[in-house]
Parts: sequence; C-alpha cells; structure tokens
Amino acid sequence: MLSASREASQKRQGFIEHHLSLPIPCRVPLRAMCSGKLQTGLLVAGYFIYLLVGAAVFQALERTAEKQQKMAAAQMKEAFLQNFTHLTVAEMEQFMRNLTEAIQNGVYPVGNESQIENSNWDFSNSFFFAGTVVSTIGYGTVRPKTAGGQIFCVFFALFGIPLNIVFLHRVGKILSLLCKKLGKFLYEKGMRKKIKFLTLLFFLVTGILVFLCLPSLFFQITEGWSYSEGIYFAFITLSTIGFGDYVVGKQPDRNYFSYYRTLVAIWILFGLAWIALLFNLLTTVLEDTEKIIAKDLHQMGRVSKDSEASQQRCWPAQFIPVEELQLPYTGGDAQKIESLAAGSEHPKNEKNVFFS
Repeated sequence: MLSASREASQKRQGFIEHHLSLPIPCRVPLRAMCSGKLQTGLLVAGYFIYLLVGAAVFQALERTAEKQQKMAAAQMKEAFLQNFTHLTVAEMEQFMRNLTEAIQNGVYPVGNESQIENSNWDFSNSFFFAGTVVSTIGYGTVRPKTAGGQIFCVFFALFGIPLNIVFLHRVGKILSLLCKKLGKFLYEKGMRKKIKFLTLLFFLVTGILVFLCLPSLFFQITEGWSYSEGIYFAFITLSTIGFGDYVVGKQPDRNYFSYYRTLVAIWILFGLAWIALLFNLLTTVLEDTEKIIAKDLHQMGRVSKDSEASQQRCWPAQFIPVEELQLPYTGGDAQKIESLAAGSEHPKNEKNVFFS
C-alpha cells in the first residue's frame, strides 16, 4: 500500500513538473514583447533626456559669453559708422578682421540693438547644437567658445555618440521590422521573386517623400531657399556630411517660430536612422550583385575550360598536326616500334623480319 501510494505521488509530481517546464505559447512572446517595448521606451527617454541636459548645460555655459561678443560687435559697428571717413588703412584692416571673427563665431552685426537678444544659445538652439554633436554632423557655424563649454563638449560627445549609435540602431530595427512585414505581405500576394526589389523601392520612395521632399518644401517656405537648395541641405545633413554652407535658423532678417530648430533636430535624428538603413540596404544589393557577377564569371570560365578540354579529346585524327602524332625519340624502343610499324606495312616480309 505504501509503495503504491508513493509511486502514485511520484507520478503526479513528475506530471506537474513536466507541464510546468513546458513553454506557455502566449505568455513567453508577450513577456518578450513587453520587455522589448520597455527597453525601447527607456532608450528613447534616456536619449532625449541626455540631449535636454546637454542643451541646458551648453546654454548656461555659452549664452553670457555670446551676449558679450554681440555687444562688442555692435560697438565696433557703431564706431565704424561714426568714423569710417577718417579710418586709416591699418584701422580698416583691423575692422575687417574683427568683423570676420565675429561672423565665424556666429555673431552677425546686422540690424538694430534688438538683435542682441536673439541668442544662438537659447534652449531651442542649444538642443539643436547637442543633436548635431552626437550625430557627428558638425556644421561648424555654432560652436562653444568658452573653456568650460569646450571641455563639456568633449565629454558630451564621448558618451553621446555611442548612445546615438545605439538609438539609431534601435530605430533601424523598427524600420526593418516594417520592411519585413511588407515583404511578408508581398510574399502572401504571390510576388515572391520581386520581394527584395519591391521592398527596397517602397522604402526608398517613402523615405524620400517623408525625409527629403516634404522637409525641403518646409525649408523653402521658412528659410526662403529654393526647392533644390532644400533638397541639397536635407541630404547633406542626413548623410552627416554637414558642410555648413546651409544651416537652418541662421538668417538675421527672418523671424522663426519658437522651437523651430528643435523640430529640425528631431527630424534629423529620425532621418539619420532612415538613411543609415537605406545605405545598409543599398550595400546589401551591391554585394549581392557583386556575388552574382563573380559567380557568372566563374561559370563562364568553367564552361570555356570544359569546352577546350572536350575539343582536345574529340579532335579528329586527320586534323591533328603530324608533329603531334610523331613519337619522341626514346632510343632502341623507338627503333623497334618503327621497325614493327614498317613490318606491318609489308606483311609479306614478316618471316624474313623475325627469322633472318
């Protein structure tokens, strides 16, 4: 009785453990999905908090120094207007050097004194600058001038650039999932041979509309550029070339709405993810094309070698040169072979040959 009850309890325990060890089909993917969304949310939140903190620090470090530079440029301009008829050549050269330096530092002495209040280091512009630092665009038109701002920029970029790479990688994964869903949809519709081409075409056209064509129209209206200049600026920015010849929000004669450059910075961040994934897709297509060309060339080489070998094996005897039919000289054996060949030509003298 005891042994039977113990055996039954062991079977029951084993049955329970076995079913507990089996994966639950709904719970595990749901848990993984929730954890993935949580990680993505934390990454996005941490990334934007990092940019916001960086913008606040840059604003605190650079705004006062910029205001002093603008006041000095305004005084230089006023002195020039009062005394420009009496300036010597040396004084004129010094004025041109000071003006060039002020423009290089992002200070444009144009307009009245109210232009001094328009800072390159307000929060919106500071956020834009922080985004250009971590994305490695680096226009060069606005940069920190104080020692504290320059040192902080070094450490901000040191940790911000890897964080930006992780962020773009995560956004690229989301975009690639959308491409996979599109490919699955095309596969179910029977377009199996053209999935890669159609996916790349859809991704390319959609991205060009969202990240190049529509923003260029917006820049044309806001900045007063031509549409081609807007396209040029958008691509140079998203490809992180960043010449700095065209930069948003830098024209002193235009009134920009609040947080204009912040919106541009957000466009840059997501546009970088799109163009990075596009470059990866184009690289894959080029690599596949290179492999196909190399494979075709290899097969062509094999076919040519096989055809040459078959021609040598099946070449008719009457077309083979006489020199190739002649045997090389091998001493007495060759003479015997020649004598046998001669004897075969004269079968009547065969007895004389062997019994002479």
